[in-house]
Amino acid sequence: MTASPALSLHCWRHPRPLGAEGLCLGRTDLPVDPRRARRLAQRMRALARRERLPAVVWTSPLERCRAVGRVLRAAGWVHRVDARLVELDFGTWDGLAWSSVPRAAIDAWLADFLHHRPGGGESLAELLARVRAVLEERPRALLVTHGGWLSAAQWLRSSASAASGSPGSPGASSAPSPPGASAAPTPSGAPDPAHWPPAPAWGRLLRL
Repeated sequence: MTASPALSLHCWRHPRPLGAEGLCLGRTDLPVDPRRARRLAQRMRALARRERLPAVVWTSPLERCRAVGRVLRAAGWVHRVDARLVELDFGTWDGLAWSSVPRAAIDAWLADFLHHRPGGGESLAELLARVRAVLEERPRALLVTHGGWLSAAQWLRSSASAASGSPGSPGASSAPSPPGASAAPTPSGAPDPAHWPPAPAWGRLLRL
């Protein structure tokens, strides 16, 4: 039986941004190839028709997500922007190559994964708080957001499932992670790099 749209989130990671290879990419506002934005919008429209979802999309305010929303708006959809869907703020690291971020700085983040603010930006605790707010509201049927946001959503869902003894959400395909971090399928307690889920690939769907 198909879940009610009001009780389901269908979340896509945005298409691959132009020039993103190897970068620590948070709030840096890179564009996407318009063809990739159109292809993702087409997949979203097909799913909405198939599952009778409302023609409303919520996106992050960053261009790599908004571009998909604009394509859908041109096709008659309602496009709304939610600042809570934005990527983690990496502060002074943002937009740098990961290889340019000092190893000691990365190690300091991984040692206090929940509360440390990488590059003086946003902590994982702050990201988790805004992701949790969206998950608890659950009114948005279709989202276009970011890899870090989706990893946080997977961690919250898996943690809740582990606490209740029910199965968690299936893992997603890999995406770039901070050097030194790895993934494991069953998180518990406070998040740490060894239990942090990988993000979906560019343009892929995650159901929550």
